Amino acid sequence: MHKSLLDKVWELHTVREFEDGRTQLFIGLHLIHEVTSQQAFGMLKTRGMKVAFPQRTFGTIDHIVPTKNLSRPLADGMAESAASSLEQSCRENGIKLFGMESAQRGIVHVIGPELGLTQPGMTIACGDSHTSTHGAFGSLGFGIGTTQVGHVLATQCLMMKKPNQMRAIFNGKMQSGVHAKDLILSLIRKIGVSGAAGHSIEYSGEQVEKFSMEQRMTICNMSIEAGARIGYVNPDSTTYEYVRGREFAPSEGKFEEAIEFWDSIRSEPGAAHDKTAEINSSKIEPMVTWGINPGQSIGISEELPYPEHMEENERRGAQKAYEHMKLAPGKKINGLKVGRVFIGSCTNSRLSDLVEASKIIEGKKIAKNTSAIVVPGSQQVKAHAEQMGLHKIFTNAGFEWRNSGCSMCLGLNPDKLSGDEICASTSNRNFIGRQGSPLGRTLLMSPAMAAAAAISGEVCDVRDML
Repeated sequence: MHKSLLDKVWELHTVREFEDGRTQLFIGLHLIHEVTSQQAFGMLKTRGMKVAFPQRTFGTIDHIVPTKNLSRPLADGMAESAASSLEQSCRENGIKLFGMESAQRGIVHVIGPELGLTQPGMTIACGDSHTSTHGAFGSLGFGIGTTQVGHVLATQCLMMKKPNQMRAIFNGKMQSGVHAKDLILSLIRKIGVSGAAGHSIEYSGEQVEKFSMEQRMTICNMSIEAGARIGYVNPDSTTYEYVRGREFAPSEGKFEEAIEFWDSIRSEPGAAHDKTAEINSSKIEPMVTWGINPGQSIGISEELPYPEHMEENERRGAQKAYEHMKLAPGKKINGLKVGRVFIGSCTNSRLSDLVEASKIIEGKKIAKNTSAIVVPGSQQVKAHAEQMGLHKIFTNAGFEWRNSGCSMCLGLNPDKLSGDEICASTSNRNFIGRQGSPLGRTLLMSPAMAAAAAISGEVCDVRDML
């Protein structure tokens, strides 16, 4: 039987199999942050246990960290407690922490790849659902809960059932002004937010092969929004050149040996998949979400859909979305006024994302009644962007240029919406209350589209600005 990458990596990390269908899986890399680790370390202390493999665990502070004032103690007492607790736990257990003062700190799913911690063929766990991001490298990334974080700290293993397998094929060349974010939103729209439930997604096709690693990370990041547990791309020369020379990557003397192994885990031609979804990339236009889940999206030229034209199980959600978003079927999303713009998050805060946004913004000013912030995904991304002068492009246009962090993606920090503001956001979720206000209205889109919205003060087609 021909094997997929999932089959091969799963087998390589299997410790034992159980009669109920679950596998005890060894975890090669464990990434932790301040939100889900506090209770997990407490569980270990209660039992008098230490971290089993501290050399396989790396921590950062990203979710609660403010992006303006980093002075300690943090103004938010709960945030300071979470940060201090992680710092102490890492000291006590010999864990490498990229703390508040570190030039390597950043969003956990940004720093893992940029430091070379993330490599093909790994099993990677983190107490954050978007750990699927790391699958862009041909690894298996599992988002886990607090209890499971404790299990990995104590045993370096997870108990789980192997998911079914789905293949998403993106063929055809993207139009100018269309980005990886548009492709993944298009897939989620097509299959629905539970379309890949119980599955992994293997992304393939000529467009995926042409993608940079940062574009691949964007599509893998939002596998979760399609209901999948894992999303991955087979490793290739693009992967290897990205990893080469990074701090925690194999040394140059061992790199060719590593490539030989990484090549061996690629999916074999003819490997079976339980589901297949095909997308013609050339037909995709810039996408915008209009509702309260990432599957409720449309192309910029389309009209808002009528609930009566939807499947029965989607109608109620659409009606609730229209009530919350204060929108109506048959109208255009193009021209909708926005009050806030957020460029950041583990989906779209890497250097290439900021470059794409800056191309739209350069030489222009943001709209009068719009405020906008740029939050780089890591301190290294911030430093590189500043070396390129991107921060001046943004600030000259009226954006705020911030330190790294999760920021407005989830509102566990000072960066939040107020009232029923409409926010053009490059993040991954548009659930009610996600950005800190129960009345806030989130529109997901690419960095280029968010930049265009900031300039025009409304949702618009970025292709008109190219």
